[in-house]
Amino acid sequence: MRSRSLEPLVLPALLVLAALLRFPDLATRGTWDGDQGHDMLVLRAFVRDGVVPLLGPPTSIGEVHHGAWYYYLLAPIAALTGGDSPLAVVTVIAASGVAAVGVVWWLARSIGGPLAGAVAGFVFAISVATVDESIFIWNPNLIALSSSVALAGAWRAGGWRRIPWRPDWGTDPRPEPTGWADGSPRWWLVAAAGTAVTMQCHVLGVTLLPVIAVPFVLDARRRSMGRVPLGIAAIFAAAYAPLLVNELTTGFSETRAAIDYLGSDRTSDAAAIPVRFGIVGLRVVSWPLIGLITDGLAAGVVATGVVVAIVVGLWRHTSRTAVRWLGLGLLWSSVFLTLAAPSLATAIPGLPNDHYHAFADPMVAVLVGLGFAAAIRGRVVASAAAAAGLVALVGWSATHMPPPVHPDGGYPAGAAAGSRVLAALAGAGVGLDDVVVLRSLPDFKSTESMAYPLVRAGQTVVAETPRGMAPGSATGSASGDARALVLLCDDLFRDAIGETCGGPAEDRAVAGYGVWGALLQRFEAHPGRWVSVYAAAPAT
Repeated sequence: MRSRSLEPLVLPALLVLAALLRFPDLATRGTWDGDQGHDMLVLRAFVRDGVVPLLGPPTSIGEVHHGAWYYYLLAPIAALTGGDSPLAVVTVIAASGVAAVGVVWWLARSIGGPLAGAVAGFVFAISVATVDESIFIWNPNLIALSSSVALAGAWRAGGWRRIPWRPDWGTDPRPEPTGWADGSPRWWLVAAAGTAVTMQCHVLGVTLLPVIAVPFVLDARRRSMGRVPLGIAAIFAAAYAPLLVNELTTGFSETRAAIDYLGSDRTSDAAAIPVRFGIVGLRVVSWPLIGLITDGLAAGVVATGVVVAIVVGLWRHTSRTAVRWLGLGLLWSSVFLTLAAPSLATAIPGLPNDHYHAFADPMVAVLVGLGFAAAIRGRVVASAAAAAGLVALVGWSATHMPPPVHPDGGYPAGAAAGSRVLAALAGAGVGLDDVVVLRSLPDFKSTESMAYPLVRAGQTVVAETPRGMAPGSATGSASGDARALVLLCDDLFRDAIGETCGGPAEDRAVAGYGVWGALLQRFEAHPGRWVSVYAAAPAT
């Protein structure tokens, strides 16, 4: 009876645990770089100036963009602060990460019972990866919640019977359901909304679509869906309406960019497909359990092997419908990403890497919960192995959590760097109304990490990026009008730059520009990231 009395406390306990791992030191734990500066500039222009974004953040594949709904979802909290609080925005992202824990708990509990739900929710709460995805501003970081909602909606639409209250958490008293045939079809609207948001937050979120669409089609073949298909069509039409408006007003710029990308040679430097599949599969499955494989390759191999063993072992279990659904979903994701994202075969330490497959995180956590519950119901050896595995996961997470302060200092360090630049400009007689040009080394990296704090302070800037001027740049101004240059240099890319930051790279670049005068100040804003401020060349 004790387990029955404790079960109502599980969800609140999981949510509290998730919050305690995400909210402390939230201002400093997340990275602050070009992507974060760009997103805040877009949100600021949206809520202060009414500049409605029709496209989301730029992707790493040519000129293609993610979906605009990422910004629409964050706009309400940005509006409350006038677009001037990155902390407010990241707080909403952290809250979405906490909510995702609750949805994963519900999904696993609905499939395999209270113990499965408790373990799946616990794994998702303490995961190094899901914690990291909750503490900085980035479009894929809303996917944990949206994909969880999509999976839960699809499962609920099938009418799977709820687990009754039972003293033994390890008991699964239900017969195997025969298919998606008993639940309210309206739950497919929830699944569609979650899928649409996932696809908006990252272009490769389209990988989740077949995982949800296939059971929907099977369900539609068995019974009448009523007006649900029209509702689903309306959801996706609303999701992609901004993109349609952009295409009609820009001569189909996104379509042309996508065609150019698909027509390019994307695999000339990529590993062979079997090798890529092994690496991608390892990353997809192990990421929510141990984080980036470069932080622990052996641990990643073990974690992947455990999940594969769970799928194989439960293939004919009483929860086999869900196990096959989720297991095949992971297999499909690995195959599709192997072909669609060959860059996943390479992990770059120091950069966010595993956003391509964040939609798969809930699948892994639920399978682990189901496997643990089944093992506890088994023999003593299986129970002991399951308990040992969970303890090992706790130990791994405890020793690999993001530190209280990100190595780059987060936004507070970015704001401090902006203040130093403003002080240097003021000392040289450059006012807020004077134009300041921002450029970056390498030139393919955005200047928006510095542009945002300067724009927020009221400085007039022309911030150059690989895709034109950054949001917030002064309209009608040009480099020739500038009174100063702020040159950013990231030593992580010294090979691409051809020189070391902190002097040699900047001196060579400025000599090539040929229009700038004295160096006013140079400092290392974050480890490896240098800021140099130059005055305009004297008039001749």
